[in-house]
Amino acid sequence: MTDRRHVRLFRNGRNQAVRIPVEFEMPGNEAIMHREGDRLVIEPVRKRGLIALLQSMTPLDEPFPVIDDPALAPEKVL
Repeated sequence: MTDRRHVRLFRNGRNQAVRIPVEFEMPGNEAIMHREGDRLVIEPVRKRGLIALLQSMTPLDEPFPVIDDPALAPEKVL
Protein backbone atom coordinates (compact mmCIF):
# COMPACT_ATOMS: atom_id res chain seq x y z
CA MET A 1 0.00 0.00 0.00
CA THR A 2 1.31 3.42 -0.91
CA ASP A 3 1.07 6.35 1.50
CA ARG A 4 0.74 9.02 -1.22
CA ARG A 5 -1.47 9.37 -4.27
CA HIS A 6 -2.05 12.23 -6.71
CA VAL A 7 -5.77 13.09 -6.79
CA ARG A 8 -7.85 15.75 -8.53
CA LEU A 9 -10.07 18.25 -6.78
CA PHE A 10 -13.49 19.01 -8.26
CA ARG A 11 -16.61 21.02 -7.47
CA ASN A 12 -19.72 19.43 -6.03
CA GLY A 13 -22.23 22.26 -6.05
CA ARG A 14 -20.62 25.04 -3.98
CA ASN A 15 -18.22 22.64 -2.21
CA GLN A 16 -14.76 21.57 -3.25
CA ALA A 17 -14.43 17.77 -3.16
CA VAL A 18 -11.95 14.95 -3.64
CA ARG A 19 -12.58 11.28 -4.38
CA ILE A 20 -10.91 9.01 -1.85
CA PRO A 21 -9.04 6.18 -3.63
CA VAL A 22 -9.95 2.66 -2.55
CA GLU A 23 -6.63 2.10 -0.74
CA PHE A 24 -7.42 5.07 1.53
CA GLU A 25 -11.05 4.17 2.30
CA MET A 26 -12.15 4.48 5.93
CA PRO A 27 -14.77 2.48 7.80
CA GLY A 28 -18.26 3.89 8.28
CA ASN A 29 -19.94 6.79 6.55
CA GLU A 30 -18.72 9.72 8.68
CA ALA A 31 -15.33 11.33 9.24
CA ILE A 32 -13.77 14.27 11.06
CA MET A 33 -11.83 16.83 9.00
CA HIS A 34 -9.48 19.43 10.43
CA ARG A 35 -6.68 21.68 9.30
CA GLU A 36 -3.03 21.35 10.38
CA GLY A 37 -1.25 24.31 8.82
CA ASP A 38 -1.77 23.98 5.05
CA ARG A 39 -2.83 20.31 5.32
CA LEU A 40 -6.31 18.84 5.59
CA VAL A 41 -6.51 15.79 7.82
CA ILE A 42 -9.44 13.35 7.54
CA GLU A 43 -9.92 10.86 10.38
CA PRO A 44 -12.60 8.22 10.95
CA VAL A 45 -15.16 8.98 13.67
CA ARG A 46 -14.19 7.04 16.77
CA LYS A 47 -16.78 5.12 18.76
CA ARG A 48 -17.63 6.83 22.02
CA GLY A 49 -18.71 5.54 25.37
CA LEU A 50 -17.39 3.33 28.13
CA ILE A 51 -18.03 0.03 26.32
CA ALA A 52 -16.06 1.15 23.25
CA LEU A 53 -13.22 2.37 25.47
CA LEU A 54 -13.09 -0.90 27.42
CA GLN A 55 -13.13 -2.95 24.22
CA SER A 56 -10.15 -0.99 22.91
CA MET A 57 -8.02 -1.67 26.00
CA THR A 58 -5.64 -4.62 26.32
CA PRO A 59 -5.90 -6.88 29.37
CA LEU A 60 -3.36 -6.55 32.18
CA ASP A 61 -0.77 -9.31 32.40
CA GLU A 62 -0.37 -9.01 36.17
CA PRO A 63 -2.65 -10.27 38.95
CA PHE A 64 -4.59 -7.82 41.07
CA PRO A 65 -3.21 -7.40 44.59
CA VAL A 66 -5.11 -8.75 47.60
CA ILE A 67 -6.80 -5.89 49.46
CA ASP A 68 -8.23 -6.13 52.96
CA ASP A 69 -11.83 -5.00 52.71
CA PRO A 70 -13.48 -4.26 56.08
CA ALA A 71 -16.91 -4.57 54.47
CA LEU A 72 -16.26 -8.30 53.91
CA ALA A 73 -15.08 -8.98 57.49
CA PRO A 74 -17.48 -10.85 59.81
CA GLU A 75 -19.60 -8.57 61.98
CA LYS A 76 -18.46 -8.02 65.56
CA VAL A 77 -21.08 -8.29 68.28
CA LEU A 78 -20.82 -5.74 71.08
